[in-house]
Amino acid sequence: MVQKAKILLVDDRPENLLALEAILSALDQTLVRASSGEEALKALLTDDFAVILLDVQMPGMDGFETAAHIKRRERTRDIPIIFLTAINHGPHHTFRGYAAGAVDYISKPFDPWVLRAKVSVFVELYMKNCQLREQAALLRLQLEGGGGKAAGGAKEPAGLLAELSARLAAVEEQAEALSKQLDDESADAAAVATAAHLERKLTGLRRALDALEPGTGNGGAPVPSQN
Repeated sequence: MVQKAKILLVDDRPENLLALEAILSALDQTLVRASSGEEALKALLTDDFAVILLDVQMPGMDGFETAAHIKRRERTRDIPIIFLTAINHGPHHTFRGYAAGAVDYISKPFDPWVLRAKVSVFVELYMKNCQLREQAALLRLQLEGGGGKAAGGAKEPAGLLAELSARLAAVEEQAEALSKQLDDESADAAAVATAAHLERKLTGLRRALDALEPGTGNGGAPVPSQN
């Protein structure tokens, strides 16, 4: 059962958080509020997030400082951050946002459709990575089984391999569709790079899985993946 992705919304103004929730509710994901940088860092200690929408201008710990803390942590350094700001001090201010680790920098008032589209890309990438980790875990289980049955004796190796291959094929198809969508929309470089990284990981997993197929061996020539 696929779990919903969590999106962290960080803003010190309740009305801004309410507006973000209204815009992103159509994505049907889990929206988590934080009214300060400190509260955001606390939420990141226990939960995994697909993307963070971070207000720049906040009392106390501002968005830049909050992002710096996020990027220093091993657990959270790879979470995409989209900065939101009501002011624009020019290129230097924008550069500071990207230097702090943001994948995007959006000035208010922003187009709700554009914001929702940008967030949806990172949610999709997050879900594909979750699926990939699941496939890797199943493959690791097969390798550790050493030719015996899977945990609990539920499946023979051949059956597990077939199930793994089918699941991986579904993820490959979705990843390919996502990559085409990014190309068509001239998406942000960070999103394109993340998608390419996902495809490389999928290709490596497909090769490992094909090597386990009966009759292929290390020198076999299984049918190549579409990716």
